[in-house]
Amino acid sequence: MSNQTETLEFQAETRQLLQLMVHSIYSNKDVFLRELISNASDALDKLRLESMIDKDLQVDTGDLHIELVADPEARTLTVRDNGIGMSRDDVVALIGTIARSGTAELLQKMRESRDAAASQELIGQFGVGFYATFMVAEKVTLLTRRAGQTEGTRWESTGAGTYEIGTVDDAPQGTSVTVHLKPEDSEDNLFDYTAEAKIREIVKRYSDFISWPIRMAVQRPGGEEGSSTTEVQTINSMKALWARPRDEVAEEEYRDFYRHVSHDWSDPLETIHMRGEGTFEYEALLFIPSHAPFDLFQREGRRGVQLYVKRVFIMEDCEALMPEYLRFVKGVVDAHDLSLNISREILQQDRQIQVVRRRLVRKVLATIKDLQANNAEKYRTFWTEFGRALKEGLISDTDNRETLLEVVSLASTHDPAELTTLAGYVERMKDGQSDIYYATGESRTMIENSPHMEAFRAKGYEVLILTDPVDEVWVEQVGQVDGKALRSIAKGQVDLDSEEEKKEAEAEREQRGKEYAALLTWLTEHLKEQVKEVRLSSRLTTSPACVVGDAFDMTPTLEKMYRAMGQEVPTVKRILELNPTHPLVTGLRKAHEQGGDEPALTETAELLYGMALLAEGGELTDPARFTRLLADRLARTL
Repeated sequence: MSNQTETLEFQAETRQLLQLMVHSIYSNKDVFLRELISNASDALDKLRLESMIDKDLQVDTGDLHIELVADPEARTLTVRDNGIGMSRDDVVALIGTIARSGTAELLQKMRESRDAAASQELIGQFGVGFYATFMVAEKVTLLTRRAGQTEGTRWESTGAGTYEIGTVDDAPQGTSVTVHLKPEDSEDNLFDYTAEAKIREIVKRYSDFISWPIRMAVQRPGGEEGSSTTEVQTINSMKALWARPRDEVAEEEYRDFYRHVSHDWSDPLETIHMRGEGTFEYEALLFIPSHAPFDLFQREGRRGVQLYVKRVFIMEDCEALMPEYLRFVKGVVDAHDLSLNISREILQQDRQIQVVRRRLVRKVLATIKDLQANNAEKYRTFWTEFGRALKEGLISDTDNRETLLEVVSLASTHDPAELTTLAGYVERMKDGQSDIYYATGESRTMIENSPHMEAFRAKGYEVLILTDPVDEVWVEQVGQVDGKALRSIAKGQVDLDSEEEKKEAEAEREQRGKEYAALLTWLTEHLKEQVKEVRLSSRLTTSPACVVGDAFDMTPTLEKMYRAMGQEVPTVKRILELNPTHPLVTGLRKAHEQGGDEPALTETAELLYGMALLAEGGELTDPARFTRLLADRLARTL
């Protein structure tokens, strides 16, 4: 080794995570070997792919394999591969640092969770497989050399906060991880991981399907008394699970394969095993996870399934096979008729890939629909974890919009605890009701307390409560469901009266129109910088005023969303509606008729508009002025 060895500190969050692993919050410590084998398998896949892409890469891919070396006397277990390997920078970036946003959130949740089962589920969400070695290790030594480079790197740590890293001249290509094992402790589920039987048990349970040979040197009795011979055996079957008939695959095998492809430690919610035949043959093994990954809504989050061609790994995250709104789906697709040299750009345009994509999407949606119909608990879990992402498909996937509308579940005023389907809403619609009413906002509480809800509550009309940012967009895009228009309760005119009620109230409405005409004209002029119109409201019962938009106006929330994305959109002036029966409004009308102090009336108008804006959760353009006006007005009442 050269003299370039140095001691570095782990990233602060990595140190905290290592402490959690060292003190073992996960009871099944066997999985450390599964994680190391899975990483080695990935490295072999990447080397074969790199050798096909880069013809100048001088590597031997004739005997790619994973090797397990147990040393009972030294109490070490080494997992070695001759795959792609890592450079020094790779080691620092991938092992010295958890290079993922969201790690702080993971640690906070772990500290808050006193439930071991919940803690191990959290670990799975953040994919920290390599660090699992510190559950069983007193020390971990890693030796690696990236394919095509001449110098290797040696990394070593006890997981106590620092690691040593140095340059090695004679490292073989690939990576070896040597785990210096803690003493056996059956009470703490620490077994003898140098024992052949234990290693075979773990490989059989978790890694039998790995497509590369996993080899191990084993001792066998020889011909002469007391003598033995050493032979190298392949201890996994290497049978691709997706190529086997479903009735020949055990559920435990599916679960273990899911953990391999997803780097998730929990079980999948649902397994989808399908085969396409005819002009374009393929096999697919897909999984719907039981919980959302932490990066589901982050731009850099991983999406797509693994692509194989005739069992040869081609691509890790093949986005062409799965739309973005189904980015949580994990698994593999093995196509029989694609070129091994196909690129991401070609895949996006490939007709056969598009056919497979359509079939996969239909199958996933059919599976979700089946959960909804036949397994309420699983469907509830699915919707809680992935419903917000699935609703993105209502915007982007017009071909499957009808199916998506069938599986969507939404909160509504019908039941404070249970969600409803759109079909369920339509079934409960009142006689004569032609529209599906909805309200958007930041929270259920804000929407339920909004002035816009008053008339609907008084008349007993059900309103959908939409609180996800994506809701603002898809309701506009979809427009109608089953012939019923989706209509915001905060837009346009609202008239919930029956024809008979309208006739009875017609005279009173005309009289009010005449009484308030002068005030409405005056208010429209004095508030012209804020609103485009002031009118009487038919949606208010207790509040003095509310702010609404025209039927086709962009909502304030949508305006903010576009601006947050860097898009310039014009500010849309809205409409101020007044409740003609509220004492504040009737008092303002009388004061205006009597020629009251105009500056005071103008301040009252500002306060009225500001209160209406705040009541719906809006933002004041000048909070300081509003507060000052309100304080002055309150002072005069004392």
